[in-house]
Amino acid sequence: GEAERVNCHHNYTEKVQVDGRDVWLTRKGAIDATDGKMGLIPGSMGDRSYVVRGLGNPQALWSVPHGAGRVMSRTQAKKAYTAEDLDKRMTGIVYRPGRQWVDEIPDAYKPIDQVMTDAESLVEVQHTLRQVMNLKGT
Repeated sequence: GEAERVNCHHNYTEKVQVDGRDVWLTRKGAIDATDGKMGLIPGSMGDRSYVVRGLGNPQALWSVPHGAGRVMSRTQAKKAYTAEDLDKRMTGIVYRPGRQWVDEIPDAYKPIDQVMTDAESLVEVQHTLRQVMNLKGT
């Protein structure tokens, strides 16, 4: 059966207390990393993902990046890579091949290991997930 479900949003706003004041905190591309809060930090479609537990770092407003983040735009990736490049990069991972997914090539994203190193003061890794299948919707 299911051991635990992790469901976290990465674009939203909520009212929080900062320095004794109620303020609206907007997380755009970030997830809640309050102390003990479970979250998911995904890598690219060809990389690992991490199940994490928040450490409640107030300097980061109890937040952590929600994923690897892009190093190039979708348009740049479509110009720089081919479906064959994507197929080579996805070796060993089941995915739906085709030109329409080239903008998601792992090379268009930051290395997830660097993101996780940068987030060491924000979250504690609970599980590392290895990509075996990727399902990208249309």
